[in-house]
Amino acid sequence: MAGMRKYETIFIAKPNLTEEDFATLLEKFKTLIDKHGKVETVDDWGIKKLAYPIEFLNEGHYVLITFEAPIDFPAELERVYNINDSIMRSLTVSKEEK
Repeated sequence: MAGMRKYETIFIAKPNLTEEDFATLLEKFKTLIDKHGKVETVDDWGIKKLAYPIEFLNEGHYVLITFEAPIDFPAELERVYNINDSIMRSLTVSKEEK
C-alpha cells in the first residue's frame, strides 16, 4: 500500500496486571495496529526493573511491537496509549530504510 511505513513501538505496562488482563491489553493494541496496518513481530520482554520509579513502581512489563502502517497512525496509537491507565510509558519510532 502507498504511504505505508515501518515502525517500532515499545510500551511499559504496569507490572501488577494479572496475566489475563495483560493478555487482553496486548491483544487490544495488536488489534488496533492490525486494523490500520500490519503487525510484523511482537516481542514480550516480560517484567523488568525500571531505571527510575514511575508512579511509585520499580518494575514494568515491557513489550516491543514492529509494524507497518500509514504515516498518520503512530499519533493515534500514542493517543490510545496515553488514555490507558495500564500503560506507564510508550514510544513509537519510524524504522529507517537503509
